[in-house]
Amino acid sequence: MSFAPPYRPSGIYSAQWIPTDASGQLDRAGLAAHIAFERRAGISGILGLGSTGEFPHFSLRERENALVAVAECAAPLPVIANITDIQARTAIALGRLAKTLGLPAVALMPPIFFPMAQRDILAYFLHVAEAVDLPVMLYNFPELCGKRLDLETIAEFADRAPMCAIKQSGGEFAYHRDLIALGREKNFAVMSGSDTRLTEVFALGAAGCTGGLVNIVPELMVDIHRCSVAGRAADAAVSATRMVQLGVVIDQLAFPPNVAAGLAARGFAPGVSKSILSPKSQALSVKIEAELRALFEQWGLALGPLVS
Repeated sequence: MSFAPPYRPSGIYSAQWIPTDASGQLDRAGLAAHIAFERRAGISGILGLGSTGEFPHFSLRERENALVAVAECAAPLPVIANITDIQARTAIALGRLAKTLGLPAVALMPPIFFPMAQRDILAYFLHVAEAVDLPVMLYNFPELCGKRLDLETIAEFADRAPMCAIKQSGGEFAYHRDLIALGREKNFAVMSGSDTRLTEVFALGAAGCTGGLVNIVPELMVDIHRCSVAGRAADAAVSATRMVQLGVVIDQLAFPPNVAAGLAARGFAPGVSKSILSPKSQALSVKIEAELRALFEQWGLALGPLVS
């Protein structure tokens, strides 16, 4: 058996950046201005409090407050709530809040830190999904959580729970092929995190992208998706080339502080860094911001409210 959730994500979703001040308080005005910019660019939805949203830095109360704010600022766009946590009870509390807010789905990564067998990852997913009672987008990002989701685990979850999608992130690009084939069999979508390889992703049959770079250049990524869906991928060649150029610059610094540099280059306030950065990394951030600002001016991309 396989479930058929009423909601299946597709298109370009922002893995939303969450700006905060030095005390960790949400910059609601900055968040609202940035989401409004992404909406004007034509994004299809948002992943709230994912990896780009730096969810491990937040307390449960802070995650709840941020999720409410993202949902309100993004409406009527769909918001998928990442509820991943090492504690199942925290994931369930966030999932139930997502349901109260009327959000269409939640996202789940395996719990971080401790090693887990695939059967125990599956048990965690099923336990949380049953308690939350919303469609689930599984979230595979082994480089961050230390655990890869195997095809057998994904297939069994899809047979036993309302799985609407999987987000595939990290360095294993070839895994998209297996996931897309399984998604066709089990009736779930594949949302890619390979922001700089979107033309390839869509040629393979992915439904969309959920990426951190959407925060910075949503119009380029929306252009690639629209052209690909229309069977005119070649028409997005300029956007695709620019995404590769952007990736080369931004990868000088580790994720996710590099996204903050990109946001600043685009004219938005990323807030105070939640990570403690060395002087060298701070200097790299300034360098990336300057290099990206020059690219955006060369490309004729409008800058945000701080510099427009």
